[in-house]
Amino acid sequence: MTTEFNELLTDHPADRSQIWLIGTREQVMHLINECYVKGLTDDRAKFTPIIPLPFGNGKYMTILVR
Repeated sequence: MTTEFNELLTDHPADRSQIWLIGTREQVMHLINECYVKGLTDDRAKFTPIIPLPFGNGKYMTILVR
């Protein structure tokens, strides 16, 4: 993108990147632990609680807001 377009983008301090983890409950738990071990987060509590996925049977999700 050019500088002109970058200046048009709104950049709010509250806007943060997100990592969404979706899978079975066991997969999501494993990925949370893997993110912690690999240093993507310094605390597992930064993930949202694991909730059932509204449009997938047997699937769960959590979000890491960085």
